[in-house]
Amino acid sequence: MSNQPAPTPTPSTVRRAGALVALEGAAAVGFAIFLVVRGLLGADQSVTSGYGTAVWFVILGGAVLAAGIALLRGQRWGRTIALMAQLLLLPVTWYVLTSHRWVWGVLLGAVVLAALVMLFAGSTSRWMAEAYGAPDADEE
Repeated sequence: MSNQPAPTPTPSTVRRAGALVALEGAAAVGFAIFLVVRGLLGADQSVTSGYGTAVWFVILGGAVLAAGIALLRGQRWGRTIALMAQLLLLPVTWYVLTSHRWVWGVLLGAVVLAALVMLFAGSTSRWMAEAYGAPDADEE
């Protein structure tokens, strides 16, 4: 018999954050597909390469999508990528708001802030600490 306690189930905050992060990643990959289709249909590529931008969005969006799926499946490694994505999206939110795109800025800001709150929630932090054998605050 093992003396180790049963692992804590994945908190709902992690799964909900995973859903938001996966949505962000899917949106980025979807935008990459849009750029490729647009380029194939003959859109002007002289100023900005839609194909190059699409590759960039596939790489970053794919990583964010993978992190969101990992969190949905209860895998701890996705949290770091998810946190970095949210922190990088905060200035993007500010840019969108100051570009007078209020609806998009508020929507993006709400998603980013909700994901950050869930990724830093106490239940999420305790769940993450469990993986590293950190003692529970109640046991000290």
